[in-house]
Amino acid sequence: MGFNSEQIAYAGKAAIDYFLKNDPVDQVNTARPLIKKLMENKSEYAGGLQYVVEQLRKSNDGNFQAYFGDSQVSYNRKRSLEQAKFAWGSFHDGFGLNEDELTQNGIILTDDRNARPSDAEKVQLTNLLSENMETLKLGFQEGFDLMVHRDGTQDPLEIAGLDALVALDPTNTVGGIDASVETWWQNHVESGVTTVVTDMEKAWRECIRYGGNAPNFILAGETFIDAYRGELTDVIVRNVNAGQGNRSATNLDGGTGNGVSTGLYFKGVEIMWDPVFDELDTQDSPVTPWAKRCYFLNTNHLKLRPIKGHWMVSRKPPRVYDRYVHYWALTAKAAMCTNKRRAHAVLALA
Repeated sequence: MGFNSEQIAYAGKAAIDYFLKNDPVDQVNTARPLIKKLMENKSEYAGGLQYVVEQLRKSNDGNFQAYFGDSQVSYNRKRSLEQAKFAWGSFHDGFGLNEDELTQNGIILTDDRNARPSDAEKVQLTNLLSENMETLKLGFQEGFDLMVHRDGTQDPLEIAGLDALVALDPTNTVGGIDASVETWWQNHVESGVTTVVTDMEKAWRECIRYGGNAPNFILAGETFIDAYRGELTDVIVRNVNAGQGNRSATNLDGGTGNGVSTGLYFKGVEIMWDPVFDELDTQDSPVTPWAKRCYFLNTNHLKLRPIKGHWMVSRKPPRVYDRYVHYWALTAKAAMCTNKRRAHAVLALA
């Protein structure tokens, strides 16, 4: 009776693969809107040394001239391209089960290659692995999501995220390009915001003026959302929902939205509340609280770039000779990139 080591290893590996296939990491909890959007639009990269490379057009490098008759004209050599190089990182989450834990759960582990587990042992192992696999998936999401919000300075092995690519100080170096020198590589910033709608209008125009496209994803903290809602009080009051299709309803609903969908819009784009902003404020205590921020993003120019063949790979490391422990893990390799910083903006309340 019982399981042998090979059977335990196979069962764990099969459980990880099942969770990835049938409850995949891509279908993340709606309380994590940034990573959900990034995963929906992720774009694989074939790999190359330590960088994901984005080709950029920094100017048209035009040579426009007026001439008349036999006036002499000149020609130039186009120097319109630049490269941004984003370092990709490797990420891991895993767990182990030792033989005593298995025994405590009614699972016998033996070296008998012909072992046949009982039905009760199969049920116990399934329950144990299900809990561990579910928390493995959720734990990976949690750590990865925090990372893609931050600027990358928290750990030299982690990649730069939103706080670097769409920075409150846009003169920073991103993708190896010093934006304090190359001003065309700066995202737009509105800080000290007191007139929310007016400043949002200004930021929107700047994204279009220099980014060429309107933002298609707006992410904000709860303090900013409340400030925006406050400026729209009259509009919201006129649109009070008197019941879902029930004209005789007596319960008035002054709230809008559902979950992280606020039901508030700007230029037709819904403002998404990101609860992770509050977690970042608690953990990092930034000078400018995340709760006071709003990001105008264009997801055509902001991408999660997994390295091909290295995204959400299930792992089964061998048991080491001096540990009676079995291990399972998930690994991934990816970078977060932008190819047009001017397409994005960040606003922060005073």
